[in-house]
Amino acid sequence: MNLIPRNFFLDDFLDDFFVPRDNNLKCDIYEKDGAYHIEMDAYGFKKDDFKIECDNGYLTISVAKNEEKNDEGKTYIRRERYSKEYRRSFYVGDLDSENIKASFKDGVLRITIPKKEEIETRKVIDID
Repeated sequence: MNLIPRNFFLDDFLDDFFVPRDNNLKCDIYEKDGAYHIEMDAYGFKKDDFKIECDNGYLTISVAKNEEKNDEGKTYIRRERYSKEYRRSFYVGDLDSENIKASFKDGVLRITIPKKEEIETRKVIDID
């Protein structure tokens, strides 16, 4: 017999309170046709929420969503839907930063990163 009354609505919220959550944006990275391709799930965001930067061979994707809502009369037990911020960095080495292309459709961010043409760094010199 349980003497503590249960509130099933709150049980779901509090059961996983101490369980760490993986809130990172999930992505796939693959190489095809001389380019790297990144496909990142980003549901709930808009195209304008993203910032993509290239620096020293690193591609950094930042996304932030902060919506201020006036919810007078409400007492929140947990509020996670209106404030999100993520940042992911990937080392992609020698890349052609001038020709990187990105698109966002149906909650998926797609980035194509062309590799730089490999420059021949080793040359054999004929001796006369």
